Amino acid sequence: MKIRFIKNLLVLGLVGLAGPVFAQYSYFKPLEGFGIEASLSNTSLKRMPMYRNAITSLTVQKDYIIGGTTATGNRAPFLFVASLSKREMLTLKDLNDEVPGQTSIRTGFFRAEDKALYAGTIATATGSGHLLRVVVGADAGIQVTDLGTPVPGEGVFALTGDDRRKMIYGISYPSGFFFSYNIVSKSFKVYKNSGVTPADLAILVHEYHQKPEEFLSGAMITDGQGLVYTSQPINRLVVFNPADESFTTITELPAVWGRRTLGRTESWTKTADGLLYGGNAGDGQLFQLNPSTRKVKNLGKPAMMNRLRGLCVGADGKLYGLSGALPGYVHLFSYNPSDEGFTDLGNPQFILKAPGIEQGIEWRGFQLSTITASEDGKYIVMGEDEALSQLLIFPVDNGSPKE
Repeated sequence: MKIRFIKNLLVLGLVGLAGPVFAQYSYFKPLEGFGIEASLSNTSLKRMPMYRNAITSLTVQKDYIIGGTTATGNRAPFLFVASLSKREMLTLKDLNDEVPGQTSIRTGFFRAEDKALYAGTIATATGSGHLLRVVVGADAGIQVTDLGTPVPGEGVFALTGDDRRKMIYGISYPSGFFFSYNIVSKSFKVYKNSGVTPADLAILVHEYHQKPEEFLSGAMITDGQGLVYTSQPINRLVVFNPADESFTTITELPAVWGRRTLGRTESWTKTADGLLYGGNAGDGQLFQLNPSTRKVKNLGKPAMMNRLRGLCVGADGKLYGLSGALPGYVHLFSYNPSDEGFTDLGNPQFILKAPGIEQGIEWRGFQLSTITASEDGKYIVMGEDEALSQLLIFPVDNGSPKE
């Protein structure tokens, strides 16, 4: 009798767990979502080759999706343009043809008032990264202007800008130097007092065996007053004031006890009311920063994983973001600021159609590294950073995406 009771109890327990377990392995399949094939290179169409197509930077200008990639080894990255309406790749530019010796465009794009895009690169081990000005023409042609190297021997890890001051700001790799670029005078300035200190390096590298990409600020943002927000080791949220060129620590980033050495800003976005939302890579926490009061609110974890790799705002007023990374799968989530609610949408799985696969295949975005919204916020665009990376897109409006 006792054994039978235990068996029945176990069965009931497993049935009760079935719902939550199934939810953890659900997939996000919006009815009107679609993929754009970018990397299946067994075709004569415009495609990026393997190991050079990890999509690490994205933006949208009208109908054009503009991206930058990261390559493995000493291979060169690409700039590309795809069409939202045509759902296909239009233009590829091998960066090695413009700026040799580069391996990564991982900064994202800052879009200036004149529609020019600014991005930074990371070079091979013996080279230097460059600041690029990118202009996409009406014919989807890509024009690249090399603006030079911000810090000799260093790459560009993160970037933002300020149209009012005509300035670009960035973080160098691997030393973490804050730098500025004056668009008008075409001059760089490096703030050597902002780099990772020897004391912090002793903790981060020698004690915790971290690499620079694990403790440097992976994203930056500028508020409406021109103040620049970033992070510095260890786990500090910092603001740079261009007026007096000062760095001020606002607070520590939200962190789980015992894991503060992993804290760094990895993503940012800004809502129409001027509030800033950031993601902490260490534990994947979303936080809100009010620039007026400099108060930080910890909004919690969208999913039970570390990393928060991207954020953007849709036309429905919700934040959309990417939670998680290897060794797990990325989850797409939404956050509604009006009721402070998270929705874990799961792992994206969209239909991918292209010449040769007209019947369509279901493509799962297991490792998504970047997310952005169209100019009107009606489309959310995500990019993978796999060996074969594709673009995954879904529409939003005043309601939720249709599943």
